Amino acid sequence: MTKTIQCISPVDGRVYAERPALPLAEAQAAVSRAKTAQKAWAARPLAERIALVQAGIAALNQTSAQAVEELAWQMGRPTRYGGEFGGVNERAAYMASIAEATLAPKIVEESERFHRALAREAVGVVFVIAPWNYPYLTAINTIVPALIAGNAVMLKHASQTLVVGERLAEAFAAGGLPEGVFQNVTLDHATTEALIGARSFGFVNFTGSVGGGAAIERAAAGTFTGTGLELGGKDPGYVRADADLDAAVDSLMDGAMFNAGQCCCGIERIYVHASLYDAFVEKAVAWVSALKLGNPFDADTTIGPMANVRFARTVREQVAEAVAAGATPLIDPALFPADDGGAYLAPQILVNVDHSMRVMREESFGPVVGIMKVSGDAEAIQLMNDSPYGLTASIWTQDADAAAEIGAQIETGTIFMNRCDYLDPALCWTGCKDTGRGAGLSELGYYAVTRPKSYHLKKVTK
Repeated sequence: MTKTIQCISPVDGRVYAERPALPLAEAQAAVSRAKTAQKAWAARPLAERIALVQAGIAALNQTSAQAVEELAWQMGRPTRYGGEFGGVNERAAYMASIAEATLAPKIVEESERFHRALAREAVGVVFVIAPWNYPYLTAINTIVPALIAGNAVMLKHASQTLVVGERLAEAFAAGGLPEGVFQNVTLDHATTEALIGARSFGFVNFTGSVGGGAAIERAAAGTFTGTGLELGGKDPGYVRADADLDAAVDSLMDGAMFNAGQCCCGIERIYVHASLYDAFVEKAVAWVSALKLGNPFDADTTIGPMANVRFARTVREQVAEAVAAGATPLIDPALFPADDGGAYLAPQILVNVDHSMRVMREESFGPVVGIMKVSGDAEAIQLMNDSPYGLTASIWTQDADAAAEIGAQIETGTIFMNRCDYLDPALCWTGCKDTGRGAGLSELGYYAVTRPKSYHLKKVTK
């Protein structure tokens, strides 16, 4: 019996999309098509590959208005914020612009006696398992460099954003990518793990939960398949005594609440110097209280439903446990009558929190943030590092030297100063600890989807 993969819309709870999962034999046939297509694709000149990928991105942009509506239905983001194609274009353009220099062979010696060089070679078929929270952006991070580098790509999108994978496939086909070079596939977990375990791919990129990443590693064990894993996060913000208070409140609250808190690098805990703590909390409460929870198609809605009822349930449980343990909630639920106990969840700020509480230790991935008072840098560093995760950390200060010094002591992938919740395509997107491993974007993003190959050519026999 064929399994069906469903997307349940958080807007009204109905089945928005459903697709049959590919049986293993059909999935294996898709891998075979990708491997066959990849050889001819890699043989094309780099400039041709870049042009065809850019044509696919251009075709994707033509679907922008449609994508905004589809995203609202699939994962609840308010339509007022548009789609994700600004970031898609920025990242795709940057990765295209550095491709020639990054992928060019590095000549070590060119003489009468030797040609010695270090080249980068496509790994073959890249398997992208994409998440629902930023379903275009996160997928593009790997798809674009993988294709440009000469790989074929197979995309398995999250069940919550089934339609996104189809739109990407349609766009790349419209842009002229040869058949088989990019394929969108609908797979269940068992088939996904079977393909990985059979060494079907040269590289697997997964963005999702820690449990999901562990399952990918188990499936790949013994195959020596390369993996890139961006997993959980509990990103902190630290407001120093010399911070611009209004800027810190505005950016950190936006970082905590945008997309209903469902951002990989969203702010989930904030540490504020004692001298600014009371003022920061007061302004933060006013900021969050002004949000409008509601139907994502309403023009005045600033925070929509969470993508799934079970995600909202996790946040409610964390908040309830924290309050029972002594935390104080500062946002009046009456301000958010759209909270229905299901996917529509009112935002919340908690104070009197500590690290014994799940809401300050485990990933929430929702519109809640805990705020703690700290005495200075040393205490803030200790608390920021007291986490199993390490994706980004945000420091608010007028002193760039201090931010760099603090940043060097924080176990994380990216240090921000006076900003948060942003991916710079020129910089490596990476994490440590339970956030996972690997590198996306920047020149390192190309290294992830290629392998080194050395050429040591002796031109004489004596």
